[in-house]
Amino acid sequence: MAQAPLRLTRRGRFVFFGLPLMLLAVLLLSLAGFLNAPAKAADSSAGLSLTPTVTVTVQPGESLWAIAGAVAPERDPRDVVADIVQLNNLGDPRVISGQQLFVPTK
Repeated sequence: MAQAPLRLTRRGRFVFFGLPLMLLAVLLLSLAGFLNAPAKAADSSAGLSLTPTVTVTVQPGESLWAIAGAVAPERDPRDVVADIVQLNNLGDPRVISGQQLFVPTK
């Protein structure tokens, strides 16, 4: 007895053809994103320079502005405060008494 030929319904054709094509498209787009990602900053540590820092413990009533003025009076305090926030990964420029911070010396 001969079997009837396989007939796909509309939903069956979508599952058989459409779903794998969508998964392939997602995979290709993800791969393209990884290949177009920004390059590394440096291939070796030879091209990197270290920022000289000192560790400062915040005293009661002291602010980042006061610390910046005391550590680097020759520089613009706004730049020093921005450097302190970046070096210490601070979410905002508020500090608490007893907190230890890395402060750039240059």
